[in-house]
Amino acid sequence: MIYLSGFHAIEEQLRSGKGCAALLVGKPGPRAKELEALAVKRRVPVNRVGTAELDRLAPGHKGIVLEAEGEAGSPDTSVEAYLADLGKTPDALVIILDEVTDPYNYGAILRSCGQFGADLVITRKRRIAGHAEAIARASAGASAWVPRAESSNLQRSIAALKDAGFWIYGAAMEGGVVWERDLRGRIALVLGGEGSGLSRLLRECCDALVSIPTLGKLDSLNVSVAAGVLMYEALRQRKKQPRS
Repeated sequence: MIYLSGFHAIEEQLRSGKGCAALLVGKPGPRAKELEALAVKRRVPVNRVGTAELDRLAPGHKGIVLEAEGEAGSPDTSVEAYLADLGKTPDALVIILDEVTDPYNYGAILRSCGQFGADLVITRKRRIAGHAEAIARASAGASAWVPRAESSNLQRSIAALKDAGFWIYGAAMEGGVVWERDLRGRIALVLGGEGSGLSRLLRECCDALVSIPTLGKLDSLNVSVAAGVLMYEALRQRKKQPRS
């Protein structure tokens, strides 16, 4: 079981209907009472518990905790299942994370995925395990909505995406300017881990490398910020001129 205490995380988990076991309520304020009403509407059991119990399960709670099934980063699907369901859909955006291990970065990336329409996030197997609360908070609840898959071999997953007609773009400082690339159609964006960047093996899998021009004195962006900028550019291009 995982225990979510952030208001946004609880609300989105309830709305998604995924694995909600029970809403644990102590001494709720107005916002928590709204969530209690939502739980009743979604037919999620509401249990009255003491504050000490909430303290034990989710330190830092605000009088309410959602007990949910699963683990942090648990996959919703597999790469194979995603591709099988894709059919003839012309546009698709997949995010591949290579060694991103900070749960707050991962959660922030999921939030951008939810806002900019990413269809799937692929991570290395079990890289983000054990951080459900941090991920849910950082994603503002988007972790309940964004489809995720784990892969024991990202190179093989990228090969499967290529076979399905995806172009693979890796984020790297030495890459070409991102807005000079066509990010319409079936696209996968690959981002490296904190500090280490994109690994050599995954660089070799990419069709091209892309970069985000900046004006500051630092030489790189935080991976979650870079992911958001790249996804926005993909969305901008698709809205401006869909692929014919």
